[in-house]
Amino acid sequence: MIEWLQLGFMRNAALACLFGGASLSILGVCVTLMDIPFLGISMSHSALLGAIAGLLCGFDPLLGAIAACAISGVLIGPVADRAGASANVILGIVFSATMGLAFLLLTRIPGPKTEALNLIWGSILTISRREVWLLGIIFALTVLLLTVFFKEIAAVLFHREIAAASGIAADLFHYGIIFVSGLIVSASLDIVGGLLIFSLLVNPASAAYQLTYRLPTMFLLAALFGVASCFAGLLVSYLLNVPTGAVIVLASSTVFLLAFLFSPKRRQTPASQETP
Repeated sequence: MIEWLQLGFMRNAALACLFGGASLSILGVCVTLMDIPFLGISMSHSALLGAIAGLLCGFDPLLGAIAACAISGVLIGPVADRAGASANVILGIVFSATMGLAFLLLTRIPGPKTEALNLIWGSILTISRREVWLLGIIFALTVLLLTVFFKEIAAVLFHREIAAASGIAADLFHYGIIFVSGLIVSASLDIVGGLLIFSLLVNPASAAYQLTYRLPTMFLLAALFGVASCFAGLLVSYLLNVPTGAVIVLASSTVFLLAFLFSPKRRQTPASQETP
């Protein structure tokens, strides 16, 4: 373990696991309770499109990913409301459009496409110090917003219309959650890649939901599960020389399976269940 921590790229990867795993899992609780699990895969492909556009046009792929996710985050909520459609429907349209455009642009990149493929499958071992700092800032911002606006966020997650009727700016918080999710997904693209990041957003949060009805506990458990899954994937991939992103996804899936099997909710009657 000491030898492992002495490697600079492994320290960067470990910090990315800490900040990215926790941030994705915390937002995953919101995404799960809002019943829009498709947000993760839709945002990841928006980020993928922006990053590939950056590679093709000669600007920073990370900035392209953040810009694409920011645009998607701003548009998804209002468009869904104005169209009178489920957010998942709009997310499906965004996913299909961005995926098609991303792979179309991918064919236009001259020469080797290694960097672009890393965006698809993830390359946490090559993550830069700058990306680690960005993940750390987003993690701190996520925790700060959750702490300051916990009551409002909890009300919106419980029932958006009731929250609005009670005087809370429900639309602002609803759209804000989608927007921040996009930022976290774009900044975390290197951890497991655009095709797999959906699982890291949903699996730890779903595992936490199996174990508690208390929202603060759910946030904490989800963060712990997400970080543990990332570290497990990083360690196993280092020892066995296997793809890190795939192992992280398998680890998070295993966490959910264990939580489901030992969930106290399976032994409770509806009358004994608490509300968040």
